[in-house]
Amino acid sequence: MTKDAIEKENAEIAKAYKQLLKVSYQTLTKDDKKLIREAFDVAVDAHKNQRRKSGEAYIFHPIAVAKIVASEIGMDATSIAAALLHDVVEDNEDYTKDDISRLFGETVARIVDGLTKISSLSKETDVSTQAENFRKMLLTLNDDVRVIIIKIADRLHNMQTMDAMRPDKQEKIASETLYIYAPLAHRIGLYNIKSELEDLGLKYTEPEVYNDILEKQEESKSDQDDYIKAFSKVIVDSLDKEGLNYVIKGRPKSIYSIRKKMVKQAVSFDEVYDKFAVRIVYKSDSKNEKFLAWKIYSIVTDHFIPNPTRLRDWISSPKSTGYEALHITVMGPKNRWVEVQVRSERMNEVAEKGYAAHYKYKEGNAEDALDSWIAKLQEALESNETNAVDFVEQFKLNLYSKEIFVFSPRGDLKSLPKGATPLDFAFSIHTEIGMKTRGAKVNGKLVPLGQELNSGDQVEILTSESIKPNRNWLDYATTARARGKIKSSLKDEKKEVAEDGKEILRRKLKQLKIALDEKSVNEMVNHFKLKTSLDLFYRVGIGTIDNKMLKDYANSRSNMFMSYIKSKIRKPSVAPDLDKDEITSKFDQLVFGKEEEHLDYKLSSCCNPIPGDPVFGFLTINEGIKIHKKNCPNALSLQSNYAYRIMQAKWIDSSQQDFATQITLSGIDNLGLVNNITREISSNMHVNMKSISFDTDGGIFSGKINVVVTNSTMLKKLIDNLKKINGIDKVTRV
Repeated sequence: MTKDAIEKENAEIAKAYKQLLKVSYQTLTKDDKKLIREAFDVAVDAHKNQRRKSGEAYIFHPIAVAKIVASEIGMDATSIAAALLHDVVEDNEDYTKDDISRLFGETVARIVDGLTKISSLSKETDVSTQAENFRKMLLTLNDDVRVIIIKIADRLHNMQTMDAMRPDKQEKIASETLYIYAPLAHRIGLYNIKSELEDLGLKYTEPEVYNDILEKQEESKSDQDDYIKAFSKVIVDSLDKEGLNYVIKGRPKSIYSIRKKMVKQAVSFDEVYDKFAVRIVYKSDSKNEKFLAWKIYSIVTDHFIPNPTRLRDWISSPKSTGYEALHITVMGPKNRWVEVQVRSERMNEVAEKGYAAHYKYKEGNAEDALDSWIAKLQEALESNETNAVDFVEQFKLNLYSKEIFVFSPRGDLKSLPKGATPLDFAFSIHTEIGMKTRGAKVNGKLVPLGQELNSGDQVEILTSESIKPNRNWLDYATTARARGKIKSSLKDEKKEVAEDGKEILRRKLKQLKIALDEKSVNEMVNHFKLKTSLDLFYRVGIGTIDNKMLKDYANSRSNMFMSYIKSKIRKPSVAPDLDKDEITSKFDQLVFGKEEEHLDYKLSSCCNPIPGDPVFGFLTINEGIKIHKKNCPNALSLQSNYAYRIMQAKWIDSSQQDFATQITLSGIDNLGLVNNITREISSNMHVNMKSISFDTDGGIFSGKINVVVTNSTMLKKLIDNLKKINGIDKVTRV
């Protein structure tokens, strides 16, 4: 570079730095400016020999990220300094975390360290690795939520300046943005940034679609402006008469959200009716905020007919992101439905700045929705029982889900995702209450645990100390928190069974003159086609591997001649996951519907599902049931056009499948007999009682009990135990 070019670039860097100080949303003190200046000097020094793909000096990137943090998100001086330094430790060996700590203090060092950890995660396209990275990134929330906020700003600037990159790299970064960063920005309340990330994500993943919608938006801009004027003209006199201080503006919907509507509703751009919203932002003190919002609502609905099903009051019950507003959909000029958003200046600031404005207006130290969300997230992260992909899918589901508001018996208001059940409600109160849930009452009536709750329901949870979560609970729970806790509990229970199974196996092998050691365990894991030693112990514990199967193994082992020949031909295979501390599922059967029926089926060739894939069944005209993966290219059209021919289906592990059966009992009636029978059944943790009926005649009783058991060994054990009860003469399986 020539001397003139260097001087020109230095002048631009100085100008960018001055702009950074000017655009800060928060008022900067003298000390704040000093901290930011020192961070800027270190960043300039650390990146002096670096250039971006576009050829510009690298220092422009940290300045741009700091600008986003300062103005668009509105964070404090500490965050601005950390944003300037976010790549220093990673890109320059001369600077360490200790150096940052010494120069800028522990807080800045902790944030920079968190950002360095995220950057060092492997850059994989594989979804499971991406999901694992996402989980690790979220773990930095434990350190400081500002890490995530600066990372979102960093990603936004990278997305804004990706033109110089190779197309394949652009697509990879854009996909990751849509998968991870946009949902996170939404949840922290950074709605403007979330929309920009989604639009930029679409620009690089589906450029033709993006450019087409952008072009059409620009063409229809003058129509939109005319419409806003026509709308304002009708209500402006009434608003002025009330002495309100307000502005009315149009807000075009993002390109990404228009695209989503076009796909979901199968319509063209011209057929999407709500391509923009009208926003009324008014000045108010905190005391009159709510009163004025409803006053504006009243004025708007005096002039335009409202759609009563589309009223959203997020002022009385704010979203868990902190968002507050009144949303009304009215029949506007030209007989078109239009959404009207009514917000005070404070509400508007919280909606646009999210996290920062939220805390600016927060009074005292009272924990609110955003704090409790971060606390819940940390708890979900610390319980790493679920695999990363499940965790991320559940997490994202809860990020974007709409909310319902339900009441506890004492009248406390709880926010839950739409579609939540009484079981989700129980876990949202406390894990212990969730774990001990026996039943639920909604509005005073007993309901199934899987019933969907509606806004305004009053929910009471009935608990019992003897209750433990069972596998059916996963069909009832929808929130990440509840499902994570249930899975964790089931895993612990399985491990307890595996511990017992190990001792049972030791005793049984002793009778067969075989020692339970690493060699025999490895042989059995291979013999029974399992993966881990815990799989073996668990299946012995629940009786799937019985005496006959163990004798067959012993016989195959004692055939010394064949063993000798085999060992000469091939090396003994060691199960690769033998010592893994988990019980795996061996997906070997496909079942249909809630009753888990066994039906004939064929695997479809369009997506080639394999055991373990999430699937559904499709009833064809000539070929019976065909199985498709849930993410099959044809899934959307099949589900939307032929919903009545779709069948629920899932892969199961036949060794862990439950079977329903009936037991008949007879004997001499005596006091407390039914109590003894039910106690015996409920104390056996692998038996679930569905119904019970008894008749007595002249001192003799007969009874029928419907139970669900894991396998015939468990049933036999239950029948033997029931026969031991005083007064029972005969117990048979129907």
